[in-house]
Amino acid sequence: MMQRRPGSSTGALSPLGMYASAMEKTPGAEDAAIETPRLLLRGWRETDRAPFAEMNADPAVMRYFPSTLTTDQTHALLARIRLHFERHGFGLWAAELKETNEFAGYIGLAVPSFEAHFTPCVEIGWRLAARFWNRGLATEGAAAALAFAHERLGIAEVVSFTVPENLASRRVMEKIGMVRDPEGDFDHPLIASGHALSRHVLYRSRRASSFGA
Repeated sequence: MMQRRPGSSTGALSPLGMYASAMEKTPGAEDAAIETPRLLLRGWRETDRAPFAEMNADPAVMRYFPSTLTTDQTHALLARIRLHFERHGFGLWAAELKETNEFAGYIGLAVPSFEAHFTPCVEIGWRLAARFWNRGLATEGAAAALAFAHERLGIAEVVSFTVPENLASRRVMEKIGMVRDPEGDFDHPLIASGHALSRHVLYRSRRASSFGA
């Protein structure tokens, strides 16, 4: 996943620009881990590289992505994740299972690099190694990351999206309180037109205090 900076400072203030003051009140978000009963969402370590590459090379994990990733592609992705933290003050945290200290994958927030009818925006996303599936860990971590976005960063709206067939991720979105926007479904601009994975469904979450604003 690639990220970009918010729009220029000229003209109308972008949605991301409106979050800036809230972000500045939460310094070191990459290092300020989010803790749940079973997970630690933390900054990335060099020891995460190998299990991250292994996860991204697993066809089961990457089923709803155009392809698996090579080791070099995983290293490039990790570099982009770290750059995103530097630019935005938040990002995709490494997810660690507290009981065993194992790297489980990532859960967190990102600014999409592409343009669509709902961008600029902040999305919530997750990717866990297959052995950590079916334990409620994605839901647990995503709920904490979403709360962090709304309550700590002051982000009024967070989105998430996936292909319609990815029922597991869609269930996570629904369990953490996100609501599908059927009129927001879109063809992902970074996936070739007509590709089986091009069409995406869109989910939204709005901070409670932002309703009726």
